[in-house]
Amino acid sequence: MNKEHRYGFETLAIHAGNEPDPTTGAVVPPIYATSTYKQDGVDGLRGGYEYSRSANPTRTALEECLAAIEAGNRGFAFASGLAAEDTLIRSVCAPGDHVVFPDDAYGGTFRLFSRVLGNWGVEMTPAAVTHPEAIRAAIQPGRTKVVWLETPTNPLLNVADIAIVAQIAHDAGALLVVDNTFASPYLQQPLELGADVVVHSTTKYMGGHSDVVGGALIVRDAELAEKIAFHQNAIGAVAGPFDAWLVLRGIKTLGVRMDRHSDNAEKVVEFLQRHESVSQVLYPGLDGHPGHETAAKQMKRFGGIVSFRVTGGEKQALDICNKAEVFTLGESLGGVESLIEHPGKMTHASVAGTPLEVPADLIRLSVGIETADDLLQDLDRALS
Repeated sequence: MNKEHRYGFETLAIHAGNEPDPTTGAVVPPIYATSTYKQDGVDGLRGGYEYSRSANPTRTALEECLAAIEAGNRGFAFASGLAAEDTLIRSVCAPGDHVVFPDDAYGGTFRLFSRVLGNWGVEMTPAAVTHPEAIRAAIQPGRTKVVWLETPTNPLLNVADIAIVAQIAHDAGALLVVDNTFASPYLQQPLELGADVVVHSTTKYMGGHSDVVGGALIVRDAELAEKIAFHQNAIGAVAGPFDAWLVLRGIKTLGVRMDRHSDNAEKVVEFLQRHESVSQVLYPGLDGHPGHETAAKQMKRFGGIVSFRVTGGEKQALDICNKAEVFTLGESLGGVESLIEHPGKMTHASVAGTPLEVPADLIRLSVGIETADDLLQDLDRALS
């Protein structure tokens, strides 16, 4: 592609990293199912490839696409979102360092920091992502190396002002890392707002079809990119070629899928707001949502994740999850099919008894791209 021209998102999603194969002209990148490569003499690497942990052409295609759609300079593909997060922290932190962490975040990320990285010697302090001054107060001068954000958060859909928090982090000499999984790069581009690193679970909206597990990091700074590249190779939790190919395929339709996810989510929100069994609907697209103004400023639309609380407590929440049919009871999110889950018992069970514990009456929906009326009728049956 012409590097001088700034293409639109959908064009980049389809073409970046997807150059036609020079030998056959195939428009879809091949799956290079190989572990090693013939060298043209000692130290004579053909195209820079020697071993597929270090680099693989299918993974390279995905990493180039990831960088393009997140407005970054380098992308890195991993075996999972948590593998990406672990590699990042080991790239930029050392034992004794400190991280400011969201007070509302994915349970697996909290477990990684509290039970794995904590044992390695990295300390974290939770802070409210919606209150910049709380983040500033949580920073330990000289020790804090990273301020970590999710926005919107998982599962309460709180919204952080990325530009403001970036300034706070940079004033303290820290990096701002933004987990952009819920929004996707189609709806939000944190690097454009001042973030230093974007994290994705590519399992979710990027892959989009619930058929792959993967993760990604995207950066702009060349020195930071080199640190991550070294650790990606040294630690080795890389995306395999077939997984990379599946994510690359999913990204091609990301834009149209996110529009449909958002359309359906808005209809689900409207339905839930009117239902007598629902005590609260959490969605950044609502005028009454405390983060609505910020979300409208930094997001294109408000996405496909909807959380809500019910009047009948935990028992009713569990009953609704078990009764749904079109909404499949399952963990994860971001696929074409709609999912329903009880965070307290499922994705966020690991934060029980911590400052990140979620309400027992909370249900999280990943609204898919099915016929909207079928989704509403399914929810109506499950809630009745």
